[in-house]
Amino acid sequence: FFMKTTISLLLASLALIARQAYAEKGARQHRPRDPRVNQRQHNQQHRVKQGVRSGQLTKEETRDLRSEQKAIRQEERAYKADGKLTKEERKDLHQDMNDLSKDIYQEKHDADVRPKAVK
Repeated sequence: FFMKTTISLLLASLALIARQAYAEKGARQHRPRDPRVNQRQHNQQHRVKQGVRSGQLTKEETRDLRSEQKAIRQEERAYKADGKLTKEERKDLHQDMNDLSKDIYQEKHDADVRPKAVK
């Protein structure tokens, strides 16, 4: 009896480990990573935050830029939904981020500034 119980527990443990490994492998396959895309998104978020802190970006400019960032993230999720990020999809994401980068630069360097808070 003890031997059967031990073998049953061992088999159940192995099945659980195999199921978890399969689930993790499946999760990785459905979320392809592109470190360059992720790093660019992070850098652009930082540039917008810096523009807000410095007063270079108005509330409206900030809202519009963050809306563009959100659209790119949604597009990226849609591209990755099938578990693959093709060369064409990656190229399109980078082009969208190039456009956003230019928009961030233009908004930060125009004459519009955030009004100072009244004390």
